[in-house]
Amino acid sequence: MPRRFDPDDPELMDRPQPVSAELERDLENLASLNRWFGSHRLLRHFLRRWWTPGSSYRVLDLCTGAGDLPRVMVDFARSHGIPIRIVAVDANRSTLEIARSLSAGYDEISFTEGNAMTCGSPGEFDLVHCALALHHFSNADAIALLRHCARLSKRWVLASDLVRSPFTTAGVWLLTQFIYRDAMTRHDGRLSAQRAFSFREMADLAAEAGWTGHGHARFPFGRQALWLDSGAEIPQEDLQPEPCPG
Repeated sequence: MPRRFDPDDPELMDRPQPVSAELERDLENLASLNRWFGSHRLLRHFLRRWWTPGSSYRVLDLCTGAGDLPRVMVDFARSHGIPIRIVAVDANRSTLEIARSLSAGYDEISFTEGNAMTCGSPGEFDLVHCALALHHFSNADAIALLRHCARLSKRWVLASDLVRSPFTTAGVWLLTQFIYRDAMTRHDGRLSAQRAFSFREMADLAAEAGWTGHGHARFPFGRQALWLDSGAEIPQEDLQPEPCPG
């Protein structure tokens, strides 16, 4: 099952658009899918492994979407007495407006419009997090994004996404046929399953990005993750950064 990726046919949520009930519903659906089908659980697995009560952390969340994963981080940090500041970046202004509205009371999160491929400065963040975004990019751009994530982090990088497989394709089809039936969610969910990288391809992306000493594993419900921690070699490439406000 080859990867299907056409840069001239972006997912509906990635297209320029105003804030609308359709986009709001789609982002609510994505947050629900993340909650019930593995992304929140995957993130908390690594927070328990990496974060220590009494320490404070600065986090960059790239391609933040609905902002639900930064909210998971804040909830975890609050429950463990961990001060954090999160810069949540997305290229879509309307998506950011909705994410802000969903994140009332989460003052630890600063939402900013920006380019995930260039935002930030070397070693600016303790944790750089990028979830369910790599499949939105070409192979070359996904490699560049992983390289850039590693450059921005001084301690940890976590990049997670779907695994392209018959199981994932079938699961997404069933969910969008019977539960998450909104047109945008159905279209984009099924396309995401086709655009995702296989487990082997994800490993190849990390290798091409220059990651060494990293981890790579499957997680429940068709998820996979790549990660770097402070014991791994962080590749430092000569890229041109731009500031991430917040």
